[in-house]
Amino acid sequence: MTDLDATGEEPESARGHGPGSGTTRVVSSGPVRLHVEEFAAASTGMTTGESAGDVPQQTPVLLMHGWPDSGRLWRHQIPVLVAAGFRVIVPDLRGFGRSDRPGAVEDYRLSRSVADMVEVLDACDATAAHVVAHDWGAAVAWQLAMFHPERVRTLAALSVAHPRAPQSLRQAEMGWYQLFFQFEGIAEATLAADDWALLRRLTRNRGDIDRAVRDLSRPGALTASLNWYRANLAPRMPGPARDLPPVTAPTLGVWSTGDHHLDGQSMERSGACVSGPWRHEVIAGASHWIPVDAPDRLNRLLLDWLPAPSTPAIAPPPA
Repeated sequence: MTDLDATGEEPESARGHGPGSGTTRVVSSGPVRLHVEEFAAASTGMTTGESAGDVPQQTPVLLMHGWPDSGRLWRHQIPVLVAAGFRVIVPDLRGFGRSDRPGAVEDYRLSRSVADMVEVLDACDATAAHVVAHDWGAAVAWQLAMFHPERVRTLAALSVAHPRAPQSLRQAEMGWYQLFFQFEGIAEATLAADDWALLRRLTRNRGDIDRAVRDLSRPGALTASLNWYRANLAPRMPGPARDLPPVTAPTLGVWSTGDHHLDGQSMERSGACVSGPWRHEVIAGASHWIPVDAPDRLNRLLLDWLPAPSTPAIAPPPA
């Protein structure tokens, strides 16, 4: 059974994600309200409006999306993880989806979103979670693992490397769009021109691009999404690497050979920044948007990576 959102519609991430049940909640992180969906096996008895504390505890997995997505990015992973016995927590990061879009650029600093995720875990009664994150979500997840290690059981970072991993000259060339996004007003107008031609080019192979266009067409949504780049142009952070807390959680770094935005060398080199167990995997042929471009391969990788959950698995959904 699923809550309805403010429009009276069933939440997007819930559709077709059986077997299991979902609930939608709004989590406050200071003045920012975050839209969060939570899924668990139907056998737990979770019903609409119940909190995670009202049901038998299942091992939580926190899924964090990036640009220009929402929690809907994980629509192919949610049913598989639920079927495996995990409790799946799926927030829309600030500025995206149904979460609030604060107006100031500084509201999109990574540290603010790290604090958001702590609030989400608290609201979902999750002392610690396995974290799976993509793109900007991965940038947040690296810092969550560094500065709140007690909240991260394991980390799976997709596409975006550790902030201190060395970058190649090729990466500097591939990241041209990040500089372009700094020009407020110009970037927005250019992205939306000619039926969003530039956005479609940047997000090729993402799938469901018309849905992204619809989401970014909402008042303030495009600027909010670009403010992530404006607030974090240099997310590598100043100072020597030794000044950063080590990533002690077991960490999986995943890159895809069809990624036109991020070079794989940085992800490969991220192992030097992890003091816990490190595993590096490459998904051949997939674009930057691994969760939707190579869902079956990613799902198999995640099930192999994640420790067995604390509750028995149930039969997977029919193909």
